[in-house]
Amino acid sequence: MSRIPNFLRKSARISHPPGPQPIRCGSFALATPGAAWNYALLHDRPDNFLLWITRGQGRVIVNGERRGISMNNALYLPAGTLFSVDIPYGVQALYMESPAGLTGKLPRDPLLLRVRESYAQAELTGEIDAMTREVTQDRAYAAEALEAHVRLIGVWLRRQMAAGAADTLADTAARRLVRRFAQAVVRDFRTPQSMGDYAGALDVTPTHLSRVCRQCCGKTAADILTERKLHAARIALCAPRPSVKDVAAGLGFSSAAYFTRFIQSHTGQSPTALRQEAQGRPMRP
Repeated sequence: MSRIPNFLRKSARISHPPGPQPIRCGSFALATPGAAWNYALLHDRPDNFLLWITRGQGRVIVNGERRGISMNNALYLPAGTLFSVDIPYGVQALYMESPAGLTGKLPRDPLLLRVRESYAQAELTGEIDAMTREVTQDRAYAAEALEAHVRLIGVWLRRQMAAGAADTLADTAARRLVRRFAQAVVRDFRTPQSMGDYAGALDVTPTHLSRVCRQCCGKTAADILTERKLHAARIALCAPRPSVKDVAAGLGFSSAAYFTRFIQSHTGQSPTALRQEAQGRPMRP
């Protein structure tokens, strides 16, 4: 039986062949040690993501809409959802990430669940704890067990929806516009499109788009696009390759010099300095 490498205390991960992405779970505080920006900046991920708050409260932005999240709240986001998480120090939370399409049983739309039934609360905590044990105890057939737990979490989510735990906002024109913009950012942030281009594609003016974004999440449309580019840049700079010039080109910057000014203005460091700082802390997308 082969050993399972690279687990960190309660934050567990395991490769699930044949897909390239591992299943990850455990304490959210340990998910990205020393790099809170990995979740604090607006971005989308290639995996499905579940956050379960067990103590304290914070805020999230999901597809351009800001929501409060607190104890016994579960946030589920399918792969490709634009989001950020603002969890203050001291808040206790568990998380799970699983490859998109692993089971086909998880919901297709984002969910915010406010779970009031104590048995249901214990169920989700127990599932994530059991997944963590599958990795840290290095048991046979761990991959199969983890996939089964992901399926059970899918059942749990659907049961909570059926029980009326989903917290949904009224659908308004402003929220629809912001969601469409968030989807466009996910799709096109690597291109050199300007805010005018995004607004034109949505049949609104840049001023209106920014006003609606600020109304829904406290950030302008430019802020949202900037954060998504910055997150991708920082992920790329955590690896020794590609070159800074290639990273800049891959994110739609007209020159490496412009990209360097962008990074310095938002982090206070040059791309090279960020890359050197990250060499001892490999990151995942």
